[in-house]
Amino acid sequence: MAMTSDMGEPAVDEAAALSVAACLFNGFSDASRLAIVRHLASGEHRVVDLTAHLGLAQSTVSKHLACLRDCGLVESRPEGRASVFRLTHPEATLELLSAAERLLDLTGDAVALCPVYGQGAGA
Repeated sequence: MAMTSDMGEPAVDEAAALSVAACLFNGFSDASRLAIVRHLASGEHRVVDLTAHLGLAQSTVSKHLACLRDCGLVESRPEGRASVFRLTHPEATLELLSAAERLLDLTGDAVALCPVYGQGAGA
């Protein structure tokens, strides 16, 4: 993504970097995916564990785990006939979630009330 300038310093393609960042945030944009990520922050879990804890259908959990895996945010390992999922980069993910919580504390209800992306948007 980065190109090198004439001075030997990396020149950042800002548009490409922002596009990739937007893709990352899209990975976190669904409440179910975010709940899965937050639960995986406590450690490894099988799909059945996530289904029971989050009250989501198995197909929903599997679909969201596939998305998160495709984004490089989770990985799995086989355990018997099941797969056990974990965060790929737990420390960085926890830092991002903590920063988001701090920002939400600072903005109060503004995000929820946003006419474009808020909870009542499109209703």
